Order: sequence, then C-alpha cells, then structure tokens
Amino acid sequence: VRNITLLLIGIMVVEAIIQFYQSYLANWLGQTIIKDIRVQLYRHILSFKLRYFDQTPIGTLVTRNVSDIETISNIFAQGILVIFGDILKLIAVVKKAFQDVRTQVSNLNSFVQERITGIKIIQIFNREKVESSQFEGMNNKHKDAHIRTVWAYSIFFPIVEMLSASSLGLLVWWGTKGVLAGQTSLGDLIAFILYIHMLYRPIRQLADRFNTLQLGMVSSERVFKVLDTNSSIESKGGIKKDKLAGAIEFKNVSFAYIDDDYVLKDVSFSVNPGETIAFVGATGSGKTSTVNLLGRFYEYQKGEIFVDEEEIRNYDLENLRQNMGVVLQDVFLFSDTIMNNITLNSPSIKEEAVIEASKKVGAHDFISKLPGAYNYDVRERGGMLSVGQRQLISFIRAYVHHPSILILDEATSSIDTESELLIQKATDILTEGRTSIIIAHRLSTIQKSDKIIVLEAGKILEQGTHQELLELNGHYKKLFELQFSEEISA
Repeated sequence: VRNITLLLIGIMVVEAIIQFYQSYLANWLGQTIIKDIRVQLYRHILSFKLRYFDQTPIGTLVTRNVSDIETISNIFAQGILVIFGDILKLIAVVKKAFQDVRTQVSNLNSFVQERITGIKIIQIFNREKVESSQFEGMNNKHKDAHIRTVWAYSIFFPIVEMLSASSLGLLVWWGTKGVLAGQTSLGDLIAFILYIHMLYRPIRQLADRFNTLQLGMVSSERVFKVLDTNSSIESKGGIKKDKLAGAIEFKNVSFAYIDDDYVLKDVSFSVNPGETIAFVGATGSGKTSTVNLLGRFYEYQKGEIFVDEEEIRNYDLENLRQNMGVVLQDVFLFSDTIMNNITLNSPSIKEEAVIEASKKVGAHDFISKLPGAYNYDVRERGGMLSVGQRQLISFIRAYVHHPSILILDEATSSIDTESELLIQKATDILTEGRTSIIIAHRLSTIQKSDKIIVLEAGKILEQGTHQELLELNGHYKKLFELQFSEEISA
C-alpha cells in the first residue's frame, strides 16, 4: 500500500510539472504567434490603397488589429488541440452566434471611436441623447448575441457532466460485481475510476473553454480575411532617384473612384521643373483627386502621368513618394512632441535642421514659448495648438524632408488673417526652387503662380497666369471678382 501511495504521489508531482510546462509553453506560443500576426497585419493595413480606408470604418480595423488578435491568443493559452477546433467548426449554428458577437464588438468599437473623435459636432448640435439612444440599441444587440453563445455553452456543459456521471456509475456497478465474483481486483477498479476522471477532465475543460475557443476561431477568420485582402498599390517599377528635377505631365488622364463615375475627364497639363502651378475650382471639381494621382494614392483608369519624362508606374513607389511633400488642409498631428511630429521619428533629420526650418517659416518664436519647446506634447490630433500653429508645423514637416515636388492642399482655407500672412511667407520659402502644386481656396494666395488651372466637374476650363486669365474675362475672372467683393464687404 505504501509503495502504491508513493507511486501515486510521484505521478501527481510529475503531472503537476507537466501541466506547468504545458501552460507556460502554450501561453508563450500564443503570445509569440499573435505578436507576429499583429505586426504582419499592421504592415499589411499600412500598404492598403486610400480607397480601402474610404470604405472601411477605422474602428473595425482597430478591432481586427487589437481585440480580435488578442482573442486568438486564448486558443493557444488554453491549450486546446486543433482537432477539437475542427470538430467545433462543424457546429454551424453555434459558430454563427459567436460571429454575431464579434460583429457587434466591431460595431461598438467603430461607433465609440467615431463619436469620441467627433464629440464637438455632437455637443454643438445637441445630439447627446440621440447618440446615447443609438449606443444603447447597439449594446442590446451585443447582449442578445452574447446570450445566444451562453445558451450553447449551457447545453454543452450539462451533457458532459451527465456522460461523466453515467460512466462512473456504470463502472462502479460493473466493477463491484467483478470484485465480489473474484474476477476483478480492487486495485483495477480504482485504476479505472482514475482513468474515467482523466478522460473526462479535459472534456470538462473543453466545455469550460467553449466560448473562448469559438470566439478565437471567429476572430481568426476575421483577421485572416483582412490579411488575405489584396488592396495595395502595386509597386512594380524599378526606377529610383535620389532627387527629381520635378517636371510633371498629365496626358488625357481620366479617373473614377467608383466604376465609370469619372471625377477627372481627359485632363492634360504640364509643369516645368521649379514652376508653381495652382488649381482652382468649386468643391468636387477634381482638384484634390489630381494631386492624389500624382503620388499614386489612387490609380487612374485612362491616360498617362509622367514625372521627369518617366511614367509614374515605372518608379519604385516608396522612392516616388519620398520625393514628394504634402501639406493638407486638415493637418494631422500625432499625440507626441512637436519634434517627433516634424521629423516623424526619422533619425536622418537632426534637431538643428528642425530649428533652422522653424525659424525660416516663422514658427520658432511660438514653439519656444511652449512648455518644453520642441518637446511639447501636442496631445491627440494636435488639440493643444491653434489651427494656424498646426499648419505651420505641417509646413516645417514638409520642409525638413526636402521634397522635389511640393503639394499644398488648401493650406490657408481655414485660418485667420494673421496666420495667413505667416503661412504665405512659409509658402514662398517652401516653393522656392522646387516644383509646387497649390490647391487654392483664396485666390489672393496664388496670383504669383507660373500657371493657374481652372477645373470644373473634372475638366479643365482655363489655364494661364493670373493676368492672362483675367484678360480672358471667363470663369476665373468671375471667381476672382466674387471673392474680392466678399472680402471687401467682410
């Protein structure tokens, strides 16, 4: 008896050690795998076309890259064998319930992220109650979906317990008869009782982890669906240049975001190296679409675009974009220091170069007065700075990256007069000696341009210098006189 007891104790100690290493290795494997998947997914998302982000809520992608992948890790952490996952995949109805849960979580993430980002609009238009009501409805859908998964678990667990109890009862009944008849020893009976316990314990664990396993499988399907999405701009070109001269030519270019609904129609123009060209026109005329094509953020359907007499698809995509700098109307700053927002963490851009550029564009004074100066944290989207200050930082960011081609997308449309003077000075500095494309809202800022192109409904109506267009007595002159009269009346 003593030897059997010691043997059982030894087996329990060995089992405990094995379980420890099994749990540790399973969790290590899970965290290692999801780290690799998360990095791969993030890099894949960064390569997507802008059109993909136009059609996909940001909150959905956040869910895929964070919570969905974290759920996948639980499959490995719980130590469930792949064969159990394959068996459970056959339970289509249950699987649908868990898919509903992940869908509702994704919807909640998207809803909350968008509403918090746009909180000013919600409060300005007094939409708090309406948004709260919508959020409550979405939470009810999430609750209902989750309850359906609990229902499946609630059935599975009692069935396992019934099977375990029935097996043990039958064994005791049969074994007792065998022991009394002298056909079976008491030790064999005890051994078989232990075997039943060892058989059903992992099944009970499987029941306990049923939700985790199903959610993990559903999340993995959603993550791999994004990984399998092929929405990147193809970079098959091999041309790489350290510096572009900056000659640009559009030849009969037509472009549509959706099918054949063209927003640019047979557009042709040329820009010589070092020239400044400006686009004017009403909202939706195709100004921003034109510059988006130049950096291959979207692909055009018809025509050709040349940079330095080479079709842009022949350039290495990364190299092409490295030679371009863009200043947007809606400046995006990360929740980080001013220095990091300017350099974008590039080790090749030194602090001295940033300070010199700041002095040139007239931003050094206001930055120096901030707590921490260039180490000042601008918070989310640069919320601690004014619109004009954010715009100046974006000018410095473009300047220190030394682009051969500069694009200014309505950079002065939403700032005050004082800031506009600073921005205009910064514009003169940035455009000096490099090819520049300006999308203009205020016509007073583009009068010095070498060429002005008037767009309407995706077509070029007029092009020439400021004086030449005024002498045409056409569309540009009407726009200029209308804006001039509005500024006087204001």
